[in-house]
Amino acid sequence: MFLPPMSIAETQPQKRTESRLSLARRFRLCEISSVATKKANKSGHAAGRLGRKPMSLRRLAEHLALSPATVSLVMNRSTVADSIPQDTKDRIFAAARKFNYRPNFLARSLRSQRSFTIGVIVPEVSEGYSATVMSGVEDYLLQEGYFYLVASHRHRHDLIDEYPRLFLERSVDGLIAVDTPWHHNLSVPVVTVSGHNDVKGVINIVLNHQRAAECALKHLFQLGHRQIAFLKGQPFSSDTEVRWANIEKVASQLGLSISSSLVAQLEEDSPSPEVGLKATKRLLSSHEPFTALFAFNDISAMGAIRALRQAGLRVPDDVSVVGFDDIQNAAYQNPGLTTVRQPLREMGRIAAEILLRRINRPGSDFHDRRTTVEPELILRETTCRVPNAARQANESKGRKP
Repeated sequence: MFLPPMSIAETQPQKRTESRLSLARRFRLCEISSVATKKANKSGHAAGRLGRKPMSLRRLAEHLALSPATVSLVMNRSTVADSIPQDTKDRIFAAARKFNYRPNFLARSLRSQRSFTIGVIVPEVSEGYSATVMSGVEDYLLQEGYFYLVASHRHRHDLIDEYPRLFLERSVDGLIAVDTPWHHNLSVPVVTVSGHNDVKGVINIVLNHQRAAECALKHLFQLGHRQIAFLKGQPFSSDTEVRWANIEKVASQLGLSISSSLVAQLEEDSPSPEVGLKATKRLLSSHEPFTALFAFNDISAMGAIRALRQAGLRVPDDVSVVGFDDIQNAAYQNPGLTTVRQPLREMGRIAAEILLRRINRPGSDFHDRRTTVEPELILRETTCRVPNAARQANESKGRKP
């Protein structure tokens, strides 16, 4: 659409208005700048007592009457700083806050040829297994002055293969892989948590799964349970096969028969209790009776309890339930969940500690490719002795409770 040009008379008022607005804006900007300058001068008054130059490590050390090396060790949270008295550390951090001092990260990286960054690969980030392991990793890395990056692969094989390369491109000093199948031989140190593949240069942090199976099955056996149902882990979980093999081994040693109708495998890739609920409903649909259920993890055990209640069964009066992991919420279920505690936070801390030890000692030969941690049975309110009716049924079949 054609619009006729505006006349000079028509444009003059608009130009004058724009000019006034422009001047007002400039004046307002000057006011803002003036206020900001006054605030900056005021906040920088303390630093000004040591001069107007940005605070350096040497000048901070002179102010504290300490050596620059001492201040550097404390600010960079070096392990060598453990020998420095705590009151001296407190003085250094207080002065650094007062004068807004920040260590020169780039200079530190250039001197040491490190990024002081660790890559962490997990299946997913949610309440439960991965988050608890990561909390242990974080505790140790923060203590040692390291930063970390996290990537979740959701069990996608393309991402499991791609993420290590992306981390290397970001110059990480090492990698921690949690519940992730690992086949890569990388140029940086790698530690896996719940990794069961023997890869050159990779150290695995694993649970004693035979002991874990013994904890759960012996507990249920001693309570008189002989008809036990199982929720088996998803095929993509690193622990599924090794844990199931040990369950079968311990069951055989106890003389327990595992019925195929009482084994349901978790199927969906989800951190929700819904996965356990669906699997338990499949068990119930077989109409084969059971007096106890051993779940692959606490999340699926919570879903199993919901499914049992929906079917009109009481926990533990009709069916005892044992979980696995002992995540934080396990103690706060109603009733509290009996479970096999996997020291997840400790496994994360051990992984980070071993990884930094390898980074600090490049070229060293670490003979122990596997570090095994021990489980613990945590007794709460979801298990009890087998109900009398089931006990009588066992006895009628010639089996001792």
